[in-house]
Amino acid sequence: MEHLSILRRHADLLDNMANKLGVDLEESVMSGKMEFDGIADAVLRCTGCNHPDHCTSLLAQGEALSEAPDYCQNRHLMAQLQPKQA
Repeated sequence: MEHLSILRRHADLLDNMANKLGVDLEESVMSGKMEFDGIADAVLRCTGCNHPDHCTSLLAQGEALSEAPDYCQNRHLMAQLQPKQA
């Protein structure tokens, strides 16, 4: 069951990171910007992160982010899905 708690933690981190960046993962799937399996792949990439505690602290600060941190395993994905600034 430890694996399940790790997956849940990283799914929450991914979702929170997306929210802080203005990315709606569900809308991204529905609009075809990413495959549904892409969310699962992103969660699995997140489990390979060496900084989940730092990420948790960063996301708890409450401010929106302009980009994912350098260490984020999904940095490029988030940049692709992030709404473009006008």
